[in-house]
Amino acid sequence: MIEEFTIAEERLDSPDSQRLLGELEADLRSRYGGEEHPWVKPSPLEVAAFLVARGRNGHPLGCIALRRREDGSFEIKRMYVRPEARGRRLGDRLLAAVEERARRLGAARVKLETGVPQPEAMAVYERNGYHPIRPFGDYKDSPLSRCYAREL
Repeated sequence: MIEEFTIAEERLDSPDSQRLLGELEADLRSRYGGEEHPWVKPSPLEVAAFLVARGRNGHPLGCIALRRREDGSFEIKRMYVRPEARGRRLGDRLLAAVEERARRLGAARVKLETGVPQPEAMAVYERNGYHPIRPFGDYKDSPLSRCYAREL
């Protein structure tokens, strides 16, 4: 049986959003340990959209953010799916939803950064048509960073 999900824009500072972001932060810290990695957190002013996926019961299952960069480009940030919701293609649905939001904001392309300790994230992006690009911005000197982009 395929669980139904809703994905909607929510406030970055809501309790559910903050819980999801805290879980993501803990997951990233456990994966990267003491390794050097640029921990880039977009400020609320840079966040063009923050989306939360919820199950039929309203329980938050995942999130994704769209960051408007100073150069006018858009970067996908903070994609996270709770462990109990993984394996159901929720990441694919979150990507599609944030891409649609980016299109409505005038984006022709989105980019993102992930890292070597996140192979399942790289698989999701590649499965959804993202192609590798050179590391950019805060990530350009990080040996653990892997950057991707997709034309919309």
